Amino acid sequence: MKDLRSYFNHEVPRVGEFLERETAGLDGLVREVARHVLLAPGKRIRPILTILMARAFGYEGDALPLACALEILHSATLLHDDILDGANLRRGLPAAHTVFGNTETILAGDVLLALANRLGAGYDIPRINYLLAEGIMATAEGEIREIAFLSDPAADRKTYLEIIVGKTAKLIETACRCGAVLGGASRDREDAAGEFGLNLGIAFQLVDDALDYAEASSDTGKPEGGDLREGKVTLPLIYLLEAMDRAEAGALLSRLRAKSVGPDDAREVLRRVREAGLAERTRDKAAEYVARARQALSRLSGCRETDILAQAAEFVLTRRR
Repeated sequence: MKDLRSYFNHEVPRVGEFLERETAGLDGLVREVARHVLLAPGKRIRPILTILMARAFGYEGDALPLACALEILHSATLLHDDILDGANLRRGLPAAHTVFGNTETILAGDVLLALANRLGAGYDIPRINYLLAEGIMATAEGEIREIAFLSDPAADRKTYLEIIVGKTAKLIETACRCGAVLGGASRDREDAAGEFGLNLGIAFQLVDDALDYAEASSDTGKPEGGDLREGKVTLPLIYLLEAMDRAEAGALLSRLRAKSVGPDDAREVLRRVREAGLAERTRDKAAEYVARARQALSRLSGCRETDILAQAAEFVLTRRR
């Protein structure tokens, strides 16, 4: 992982500096909201993947604006997402809408979506514009599916996978595809880059969902069992529901539907998930997607950047926060 850490250490400050400059030019009504979400501690995985993939295809120009467009897109969706979810924390900090209000936060999200598209359009490559639009659409569709699922939760693996593809994996796929297109990739090689990103993104979200049941809030930056209290049915909980008898599973799903899972209920569910090793089982499922990501990566020409991308896949699988 040494090369991966070195790459992050070099590129992440550049991403931060670019985001600082871009947010400084925003209107005062939304500037601080944008700074709150964009400059908060984050993994910066989307921009780094964009840069790595562009370099893997031999691009020698400035990939930073496009890379940051992906981070800005992601941050815009977080602003809207937290309002819809009623979330109070984001990356260990108060969610933007709890600090600045819904109106300013929604406007900031809209401005960031426009800014991201403008940055992408600056390359004058129609395929990039199309990919960014597709990434936004997929994220919105994932949010719509999740809202429907929250209103009628079920132990449904297929719907759960559709949600995480839309809300997380598609934008990571978009980052990889955009980098490949910037590097002049043919469509079949762009597809390989996209398959790498999609499977990596699924694995990333599976691990994130496992962490919600396996780690304390001080380690992950989000409340322990927060998904459960918000009524979200993720894979560790689906595994538990599948192991319950019908009456017990139905009662828990009813409480999730009513968002009436109390502290005692939450502790009991967390205990059972942990004792049954269901967070670890979720990581095992993530490992299957990492294997698919690595298989897609093998279709690209080997170079330093593809080696680092392979390390990124392993990092996603082993991360603990």
